[in-house]
Amino acid sequence: MLGNVCPDELCVLAEPALQLSDDTEFDPDVVVVRWEDVGGAKIIAPPLLVAEIRSPSTALIDLNRKKAAYQEFGVQCYWIVNPDPRRPSITAFELRDGRYATVAEITGLEMLDTEQPFPVEVVPALLLAGLPGLHR
Repeated sequence: MLGNVCPDELCVLAEPALQLSDDTEFDPDVVVVRWEDVGGAKIIAPPLLVAEIRSPSTALIDLNRKKAAYQEFGVQCYWIVNPDPRRPSITAFELRDGRYATVAEITGLEMLDTEQPFPVEVVPALLLAGLPGLHR
């Protein structure tokens, strides 16, 4: 979905290796980066967006350790997507003065209408539409 509206100078990647420091590497679910930051074995520049798809086993890591690490690394936008079929949601954070501020918490058919990292509209329930094994 992000790839459909991504500007030409940016790139949407699934599960790239993201090197935050000498001893910290994550494989986020989705990132948006500048094309000039793609090419090596790992992404070493802060992405414009990191989106993590939450699962019961990663919920605390996504909300605590990863959020703090992405903030320190300078990732401008961080989204946590909860694919719960009964209550899908997105929590969106943006860097403001070096710290993440919550800019949206939306669920179901509500729309995340954002300009960051580029203009896009996202509806959590529609992200789940057509996925096998989900019954609503």
